[in-house]
Amino acid sequence: MAIRRADNGTWELPGSILELNEAPEVGVAREVLEETGIHVEVDELTGVYKNLTRGIVALVFRCKPSGGTERTSSESTAVSWLTPDEVRERMSEVYAVRLLDALDGDGPHVRSHDGKRLIPAG
Repeated sequence: MAIRRADNGTWELPGSILELNEAPEVGVAREVLEETGIHVEVDELTGVYKNLTRGIVALVFRCKPSGGTERTSSESTAVSWLTPDEVRERMSEVYAVRLLDALDGDGPHVRSHDGKRLIPAG
């Protein structure tokens, strides 16, 4: 599932910054519900992604829907279940790889990027 962000119109995974005392799995479920209307059960960590330019580390978890009704929010103008081809078409490389990594079952992946492009490990 992906959202089209209200602030810049880009397609990304739902998510945001965790509350100070919030466990990552709890924060994931809260953010997905807030941005999409869907309740999820957090399955597993599928990737760790560091923006080397901004020093931000994102954790990505694969989740299973467990209820709720799809809806937009103040943070999203669209909610959609995308195919891998649609992910590649609609998302920038650094966001598409997160969803595609979650689908491949070979994680967790650890990747770095500059905000626009992946930086090869090395």
